[in-house]
Amino acid sequence: MAPRRRIGEFELISRYFAPLARTFAGAGGLESDNAYLPADGRHDIAVKTDTIVSGVHFLDGESPERVAAKALRVCLSDLAAGGAVPFVYQLSLALPKEWQERWVASFARGLAADQRRYGIVLCGGDTVVTPGPLTITITAFGQVPRGKGLGRGGARAGDDLWASGTIGDAALGLRAARGALEAIGARDRNFLENRYQLPRPRTSLGNHLIGIARAAADVSDGLLADVGHIAKASQLAVHVERDQVPLSTAARHALAVEPALWADVLGGGDDYELVIAVPPRRAEALREAARQARVKVTRIGRFQDGRGVRLTVGGRATAISRTGYVHF
Repeated sequence: MAPRRRIGEFELISRYFAPLARTFAGAGGLESDNAYLPADGRHDIAVKTDTIVSGVHFLDGESPERVAAKALRVCLSDLAAGGAVPFVYQLSLALPKEWQERWVASFARGLAADQRRYGIVLCGGDTVVTPGPLTITITAFGQVPRGKGLGRGGARAGDDLWASGTIGDAALGLRAARGALEAIGARDRNFLENRYQLPRPRTSLGNHLIGIARAAADVSDGLLADVGHIAKASQLAVHVERDQVPLSTAARHALAVEPALWADVLGGGDDYELVIAVPPRRAEALREAARQARVKVTRIGRFQDGRGVRLTVGGRATAISRTGYVHF
């Protein structure tokens, strides 16, 4: 008898946890990263929880300041995708048995620096000791105009697909951190590694997407996976033009040496850039919002009738070898 297939993350959520949220509209069927709670007559509260684990989401030996920054910023990235302005957060810290106070002191300094940077403040949480690896869970809260919070659903056929910043740096940075990419220069490797260790949540752009975007997500699992999440939630297909995907100079250098790294660029994840569904008539409004936020945006594709993700290179359809990170 063949072993039973283990279900994946999204199937698990759909089967077991989405039914528990069915009676609360703000949960959105657990199909988007944020939940929305009514706050007052003008605002909703966007809520996002993320967990990072040593050896899974960050490398052993990374500085506590950078670990703190990553833990907080991955949540802030989701708030940005929802169009929310950061407000407060809670911290759950599961320390390994051999924890040291100087590590915690440095971790707290890292959080304090990002609190100042992003205008957010700690409001509670929990601290425990675990026999397992260091595990950090943050729940971040943000404010968004009432009923206007963005999710993955809502894109329409004909909407353009846009991406902020550059794509693929983090996945290549993980390779660099593990001692690979020796064929490119030290400056490029350092740039890419820094992009992996220190996400740049697009909080300055996120709240400006209200009234411009129909749907949005952040690139955490991988570009193709996350645009696919928008397409699936919106019951559409999405076409991505690989030639239009924005790349850093360092990523271009790496791809010139090893073109096979395109699989990592498109499916590696951890970029924490935004992918955004925008009607063509609002393209200039998006560009203006991006200029004000000092964030680059690039049109990389379009949503269409149908299902799934289509990738083209030089105008020709190409097979997708890797869509994104698989948690299970």
